[in-house]
Amino acid sequence: MASLTSQLPILLFLFVTAFTSADSQSFIGVNYGQVADNLPAPASTAKLLQSTTIKQVRLYGSDPDVIKALANTGIGIVIGIANGAIPALAADPNAAVQWINSNVVPFYPASNITLINVGNEVLFSNDQGLISQLLPAMRNVQSALAAASLGGKVRVSSVHAMTLLSQSDPPSSGRFNPAFVDVLKGLLAFQRDNASPFAVNPYPFFAYQSDPRPETLAFCLFQPNAGRVDPGSGIKYMNMFDAQVDALKSALNAIGFNDIAILVAETGWPYRGDSNEVGPSVENAKAYNGNLIQHLRSMVGTPLIPGKPVETYIFALYDENLKPGPTSERSFGLFKPDLSATYDAGLSKSSQTPSTPSGTPSPKPTPSPMPTNSSKWCVPKTGGVSDAQLQANLDYACGHGIDCSAIQPGGACFDPNTVASHAAYAMNLYYHTVGTDPMNCDFSQTATLTSTNPSKFP
Repeated sequence: MASLTSQLPILLFLFVTAFTSADSQSFIGVNYGQVADNLPAPASTAKLLQSTTIKQVRLYGSDPDVIKALANTGIGIVIGIANGAIPALAADPNAAVQWINSNVVPFYPASNITLINVGNEVLFSNDQGLISQLLPAMRNVQSALAAASLGGKVRVSSVHAMTLLSQSDPPSSGRFNPAFVDVLKGLLAFQRDNASPFAVNPYPFFAYQSDPRPETLAFCLFQPNAGRVDPGSGIKYMNMFDAQVDALKSALNAIGFNDIAILVAETGWPYRGDSNEVGPSVENAKAYNGNLIQHLRSMVGTPLIPGKPVETYIFALYDENLKPGPTSERSFGLFKPDLSATYDAGLSKSSQTPSTPSGTPSPKPTPSPMPTNSSKWCVPKTGGVSDAQLQANLDYACGHGIDCSAIQPGGACFDPNTVASHAAYAMNLYYHTVGTDPMNCDFSQTATLTSTNPSKFP
């Protein structure tokens, strides 16, 4: 095995070029709900989105004004078909043809429609009639797209709730509710044939509400925590998002669909709630969404889906003031009706990284990859640091805004493929990115600063 220090010259060279352009990150999307009477005009929303790094928008319907406003912006558009329309689409292929001809054909390709979601959480409804009609409706919509020469250009899926899982903890034990397995196998076979993703709505917010301990909050917000070891796989999870996504991955694997991509159709955290609600606050919402965005940008993926981010749509673009239920249901918006940000989640094109919430070190406003005023390098301590701790350091650094693509398969620093080598790269990159303060090279007392340039090591 090559020594760690022998790899550091290459690591430091790649450090200089290791920043990806946030503008190219098509895996970050947002939900654009419209259950409100105070939303900005679609044209104003289109301009707002163009000022951000958001590259995908999910609609729950197919509002033509919104679809037209997003034309020629390069923003991908996901549109939806309401549950109430499913019976007609299932019963009559011509109804699907008419729907595609009215809601897709007039706008495509100027409006970059990429996916049609047929229904939202249909299986969760427990309406057996509707559930039985979902797959026929999806097939008819797919056939209508093919008839319009859009097959393979616009995908067809359906969005599911996490309640499809009868077991999710630990992630390796993830399994679908047996009552839904036969239906899911039919849906997933269709999606495999048409290369469409399995769309789900994981919410660490609700996991925290069911277990409101401080350590659970840190785990849900991507903040420093002890992690949770999955006894089935031996994997140490450092955040709830990865754990929930990997529980879904395990469930897909268990029924023979390990090749189906997962799409996170909704996830978010409310910034306000009623007095009896646990978890909503501006600080927590900023922490969850800001750290989630950093985690996606790190390209580290999840333990079971490594090396690539999961396409994720944050809930939501705006508050929806006409929604029923607790205050939190009307308080997920990243932006206000006047187009100002509710808080800084790091989505503006003018900010390279989001401001880091409490509990994590604060990045400098304009980080410099190789600060000229620093002659220090952050490296793991020699001896006594376990691979498990180094992996935790690696996960933490790559989940907080640095680009770890160089140590992913195919990257220039992937070899030697050891946790020590990868951790050294990530820890030093993190230290120089968030600020060359000694506290940023602590890593639970497993790292040290050296004033000897590693590139001069023998």
